[in-house]
Amino acid sequence: VLLFLYFILDSHYYKKEIMTAVPDSEQEPVKIKGSHNFIFLFGIIGAVLFSGSVKLGQINLFGINQTIENLIKDAILILMGIASLISTRQEIHRNNEFSWAPILEVAYLFAGIFITIIPALAILKAGENGSLHWLIKSVDSPAQYFWTVGMLSSFLDNAPTYLTFFNSILGKFYPGIPEASAVALLIVEKIPHLAAISVGAVFMGANTYIGNAPNFMVKSIAEEAGVKMPSFFGYIFRYSMPILVVLFIIMTFIFY
Repeated sequence: VLLFLYFILDSHYYKKEIMTAVPDSEQEPVKIKGSHNFIFLFGIIGAVLFSGSVKLGQINLFGINQTIENLIKDAILILMGIASLISTRQEIHRNNEFSWAPILEVAYLFAGIFITIIPALAILKAGENGSLHWLIKSVDSPAQYFWTVGMLSSFLDNAPTYLTFFNSILGKFYPGIPEASAVALLIVEKIPHLAAISVGAVFMGANTYIGNAPNFMVKSIAEEAGVKMPSFFGYIFRYSMPILVVLFIIMTFIFY
């Protein structure tokens, strides 16, 4: 349904575009410049696969326990990015109209969000012992988990929100059972609940620009290219509520 609606909107705006003919003298065959960057792309993919398949233990870094494989992955990602910037000709960046402005805008915004979000996530992590105990206790059915996790993920980072409610499910349905055993039971006995928090955290991140970092990144890139984009609340009231929220309501009746 969403793809169909997207096709209709895209077709509508495509018809409004003014087509400009490209002179024959300016037409060139399709070329890939900077193809050596595929090496760095494969390096990034390899680093991600490495971090997910190797367990090297943990170290305490500035008071935070970090897995060694994730630190290695992050180091490789940074090195791949630096190597790509250094080895790619500036002419290619200019022709692609590459700009740091959208990246910096998103970095500043989400740095502020992640700093100020810490108390909210700590309250959620406290579960039934925290200030939002009434919310955690009131959530029981898959549909309730779907909407609660989804609405929080629309404005908070979806990964910690997912983990918080994942842990709350473990504590609610399997209290006193070791975590490994509880998880094994959960993925067999409570599949609808697990699916609900997973889908809610992922899908409803599209409800706002800040639900996921790529949302705001796309907005910034489009504005940098001169495309008019809706405001924060304009996006919610013009697109999220009349389209996404309606589809989520339909999904609730079908799946939960």
